[in-house]
Amino acid sequence: MTIFDPFPALALPSEALVDRRVPKTLLIQNGSFASRDRRRIREGVEELRWLAALKPTTVGVAEYRDATRGYLEIAVLKLDLRPPARGGRLVELIHRAVPHPVLLITWRNGIPELSLAHKRWSLGNAEKTVLDGELTAVQIDGDFPTDLPSAFLDALALERQPQGTLYALYQGWIDTVHALRAAWVTGIFNLPATAAAAADRVAALRRYRSLGETITALRSGARKTTQMSRRVEINTEVARLCSDRDAARARL
Repeated sequence: MTIFDPFPALALPSEALVDRRVPKTLLIQNGSFASRDRRRIREGVEELRWLAALKPTTVGVAEYRDATRGYLEIAVLKLDLRPPARGGRLVELIHRAVPHPVLLITWRNGIPELSLAHKRWSLGNAEKTVLDGELTAVQIDGDFPTDLPSAFLDALALERQPQGTLYALYQGWIDTVHALRAAWVTGIFNLPATAAAAADRVAALRRYRSLGETITALRSGARKTTQMSRRVEINTEVARLCSDRDAARARL
């Protein structure tokens, strides 16, 4: 069983540590959520802690600004969920409520999950931020093949990430999480050498997952059909899609 402790894993300097509880009321106010989402937070969140604030003054990495976003700080948060809570929506709400990019460590039923999501300025209100693209998340549940735990945890360390700007640092963590997601498929953990390689891996992961879902659905349909000709047709399509999935896996 792999034990994940965020402080040694991220290797953050003491100057960045905060370790402060975030009240649910403050979270709800900052998020401007609908009543259903406010109820999700009240009922599903056991505790949210602000672990660390990564800023130029605390980690020695420059801020980043352009017309799309401003990364002046990265917040490292720890979210403890109550057992009945559904993590997916609550994780998204936490990322949306915090104005800075967040590295979120979510604990549910004793299993940690890391999630990240880029932020950009809102088109309707330049003083507010919104999520920019989909969340990048991976569970660390202890069932790693071979040496993936130590390789991934070593790669998470702050000093192993790009140091040019806070945006580059944050993207480095996203690439590291994608590398672990790819390793679940291939059994081999390796970081992308270039931004283009990182983007291709994300596309391949998305393709691999989509093809897997389609293959599962087709196989289920084949088991239910009584027409032999239709079953042969489905199996032929499944074989073609399996070949496409193997090609996507090779890109990981």
